[in-house]
Amino acid sequence: MRTTTLSPDELRSAFSGTRGYLSACSTGLPTRDTRAAVVADLDARPDLAHYAAVTERCRAHVARLVSVPTDRVALGSQTSVMVGLLAASLRDGATVLCPEGEFSSLVMPFAHAGRGIRVRAVPLAGLADAIGPDVDLVAFSIVQSATGEVADADAIVAAARRHGARTLCDATQAVGWLPVDAGAYDALVCHTYKWLCAPRGVAFLTLSEDFAASLRPIHAGWYAGEDPWAACYGTDASLARSARRFDVSPTWQAMVGAEPALAMFAAADPRALHARVTGLAAAFRSRLGLPEPLRPTPIVAWPDLDGADLARLTAAGVTASGRRGNARVAFHVFNDEADVELAARALLG
Repeated sequence: MRTTTLSPDELRSAFSGTRGYLSACSTGLPTRDTRAAVVADLDARPDLAHYAAVTERCRAHVARLVSVPTDRVALGSQTSVMVGLLAASLRDGATVLCPEGEFSSLVMPFAHAGRGIRVRAVPLAGLADAIGPDVDLVAFSIVQSATGEVADADAIVAAARRHGARTLCDATQAVGWLPVDAGAYDALVCHTYKWLCAPRGVAFLTLSEDFAASLRPIHAGWYAGEDPWAACYGTDASLARSARRFDVSPTWQAMVGAEPALAMFAAADPRALHARVTGLAAAFRSRLGLPEPLRPTPIVAWPDLDGADLARLTAAGVTASGRRGNARVAFHVFNDEADVELAARALLG
């Protein structure tokens, strides 16, 4: 059972220099412990046994974060590589259903897989209703990158199960503020450099046992061996029986930096964290007169075709982003009410 120990205020105290940074949806900020771990590693001699131990601790933290057993977690460096693994294992002529405007790393591996695989896109609000017996796999982000819109994951999963379709959830914009149960999906992929505040280069894939049995480990290397240190040479090494057979060789230094951040978020109270960040976003929307979304989200996006609002935020010392003709801000655990006020004043004058 998951034990929660860290409050949002305790998490916030792990960061410094955060004022005006409203771009966790683009990339998170490192904690002081992550900075210290990376510097210490650079100052030390490389130790492969240490790196392997760090990697396995990261796997355990990830499993705790998304409520699955450790043996169902595969580690890699990019979400698109892991999605490519799934694309390569689809049957010829398969149909993949996704939301319109979905992040490209989730859909391009299917769109360019060849073998007659078709990708069909529909509005996110109609995704569950669009699932039929012709759909092999539904690929969607639980939180949309461009807008922050939160999908009705329960409805999507239920419809997929009724029609025998597999589900692939991208939780990159969710894990770290939204409670996520990876066991609800056949596959879940997530990069940790956004809301989990880890260095870029640490991603993970969780798999149900039956879906994992249908996949080919096309990226298998030495770290996918049952005993990685005995799988460094030749072709006769036995692959790991767990999801580790889908691992990509770890990025050591990124893992070193990720470990304290993943440990911290794995120990957090996810519901208190959710309430904190969505509450900040709601306060910002109220100041600007923006409507509340159907489901709470810490990402706020509004039309800004000429980039004028983004320029105002930047001039006021606010780090924000622009996506698909929108200005976009994101409130994370290292933000507070002063960040709400700073951004609102920049826009309202």
